[in-house]
Amino acid sequence: MYRTSSTDSTSPPTGSVSEATVPPPTAAHASENPAAAVRSKVLTLPSLMLLLFAVFSSAGGQILLKHGMKGAAAAAGEHGGSVALRAATSPWVVVGLVIFAVSALAWMSTLAKVPLSIAYPFNALGYLLIVGAGATVLHERTSMWTWGGSVLVVVGLATVMAGQQG
Repeated sequence: MYRTSSTDSTSPPTGSVSEATVPPPTAAHASENPAAAVRSKVLTLPSLMLLLFAVFSSAGGQILLKHGMKGAAAAAGEHGGSVALRAATSPWVVVGLVIFAVSALAWMSTLAKVPLSIAYPFNALGYLLIVGAGATVLHERTSMWTWGGSVLVVVGLATVMAGQQG
């Protein structure tokens, strides 16, 4: 919408460009183009905290699911029955699914506030948490290649974040 000296504020400006006064962007303009609104936002401390909560809770949920499924598969192998039924009644699996659902809600809230190009690389932290917890908590075997790749992931995340500073 343009403003001119006439009383009709919806008509385009007449004359030179200097006669027209273009209002600054407002919330109404942001609702017309939501992508521009998200792109213009920076990573604030509350958004960063929400993003980290989403990543850490997702990783925690995955670890609980893995632990629960490992137990469900072992119980089904020993005593027979369905792995799916054992998993559905495993507290580890149920709690893991709840935490994973909470992380999904936090992720959706994050995406409403943070550009995907900033938010998505933070999933690399989840990868590192899962590899570390897999090795320490679940006693899974890891190799030097796994840890070397994990270091590269951290370097990639640092590179993306450094690019966002400029």
